[in-house]
Amino acid sequence: MIYSLHQIPLNGFFVQDTIIDSFLDKVKAAVTAIDVDQGLREDFVVGPMINRNGFEKVAALVEQAKAAGAKVLQGGKPHAKGGLFYEPTVLTGLTDDSPLAQNEIFGPVFAFYSFSTEAEVIERANQTEFGLVAYAYTSALGRSLRLSRQLEAGMVILNSGSVGTVSIPFGGVKQSGYGREGSYYGIEEYVHVKYVLLAGAQL
Repeated sequence: MIYSLHQIPLNGFFVQDTIIDSFLDKVKAAVTAIDVDQGLREDFVVGPMINRNGFEKVAALVEQAKAAGAKVLQGGKPHAKGGLFYEPTVLTGLTDDSPLAQNEIFGPVFAFYSFSTEAEVIERANQTEFGLVAYAYTSALGRSLRLSRQLEAGMVILNSGSVGTVSIPFGGVKQSGYGREGSYYGIEEYVHVKYVLLAGAQL
């Protein structure tokens, strides 16, 4: 099973220990092939960070992870293009209490954690104070249903990389927000509920 804790921005991937090595080989190859360039191109690229503060935050989180023993499989430093470009980065060997695991990254950093059991990964994933959207990939229907109930996120996406459309109730829990936008539930944020009790009326 692969479980992605994704609060938009992406925070981390939990990958079952029986497949993590082979999975990381594929991830490294895919991330290495990502083109880093300005975002006006029509094909897929990783563009620059939004501003200097964003760039420095990502760089600091990666450096803290490296100092704490995280292994860099790809990237891990500012891009050779300079400016606000940061290399797409793949990290492993992180602890759940690391600053990288406990902060929203807002950058091209893929942080990987291994786990053994379903109960373990649910408990660890729910330790974060954020909870916008979680993704889980599994072929087991029962596991899919358990994950959808037990994961503390405003949205749980199973076996897909798409959150959906504007018609879905988009929103999170905990520090990822309150309320919903989109769908009927989003409309409720813009209206007032009026309660009226009428008794003994005559025409």
